[in-house]
Amino acid sequence: MTQTNGALAGLKVIDLSRVLGGPYCTQALADHGARVIKLEPPDGDETRMWGPPFQDSTAWYFRGVNRNKEGVALDLSQPEGREILFRLLEDADVLVENFKPGTLARWHMDYERDLRERFPRLIHCAISGFGASGPLGGLPGYDAVIQAMAGLMSVNGTADGDALRIGVPIVDMVTGLNALAGILLAVAERERSGHGQSIDITLYDCGVSLLHPHLPNHFGSGKAPARSGNAHPNITPYDSFRTATVPIFLAVGNDRQFARLCEHVGLAALSADPRFADNASRSAHRDTLKAALEASFAAHDGEKLAADLIALGVPCGPVLTVDVVARHPHTLHREMIVEMPAYRGTASPIKLSRTPATYRREPPELGADTRAVLDELGIDKETQARLLAAGVLKG
Repeated sequence: MTQTNGALAGLKVIDLSRVLGGPYCTQALADHGARVIKLEPPDGDETRMWGPPFQDSTAWYFRGVNRNKEGVALDLSQPEGREILFRLLEDADVLVENFKPGTLARWHMDYERDLRERFPRLIHCAISGFGASGPLGGLPGYDAVIQAMAGLMSVNGTADGDALRIGVPIVDMVTGLNALAGILLAVAERERSGHGQSIDITLYDCGVSLLHPHLPNHFGSGKAPARSGNAHPNITPYDSFRTATVPIFLAVGNDRQFARLCEHVGLAALSADPRFADNASRSAHRDTLKAALEASFAAHDGEKLAADLIALGVPCGPVLTVDVVARHPHTLHREMIVEMPAYRGTASPIKLSRTPATYRREPPELGADTRAVLDELGIDKETQARLLAAGVLKG
């Protein structure tokens, strides 16, 4: 029987994070049933202004990672704002924040010194650029900067071109996924110990963790990896190829797949050629092989060729644009698009059989739930009005 309250129903999360890594993590928690209360400063998460496009003055960048959350606008730099946060933490399970290291300590909210004893079951997840210590400790981190400093840009781009930023904020998003994994690990461990703990997630660590197979290749060869465009450093043919229409991407991982590819496009002799007999030989002659394949592919429609090859068990796909992906029949079949009256979003890729993700709330307007959350805490209307006038609250 399918349940609709989510795998994390009953988990209360206080989300102090902003921009992408933290919000991406907390949206995943919320999609799977956690109650997530997002606290923003009175002027809002800066990504509300990261547009166009906008809807009602809020950028779609913000809307992409903040659904299913309650929105509270609260100035934590003021003592009365922090006191409201402490009240929210009294029955909270998780606190997620991505302040610069040292900020919470200045506000008397350091985990070890201030929070651990007061809230022994609280799981604290700190997301930062480089961590609090070490040669780069305490410095601010941003996705593209980490892509540069963690080596990702050095292996992205063509061999004769400049290092390029990967076209999605991959470090931020993987950081969010690692934060999600860390939180779930800590929740599972708390079931045994009864105690919370602090989780230290940095963009730098996550960026370095993505260097496969380049870092293992470096350990094995002692050499710095070079850029190879769309080609794989270890596997051939594993690259994009021109056709008569759209380009395709081949990811041929073994000799059987290579033989099927060659037979399908009328190049059976290639699979018997000693230069292409196995992956090591193909990699040594990759330029010659690519030229031969593209000469054959020039007579083929890319989308049909890709469909035929993957049906034969040869990993291959056309290079599609984002707008095509959004309406692709398989995207829709996999229910990867969320539709609400005034919202479209990317659905959860985590498909649980009994407790699937649910999409209950559009991303909140700034401070939309401030009054309701304070009412729940028992803070009277007069106090709320005073805090609103003093700029501690917005809503």
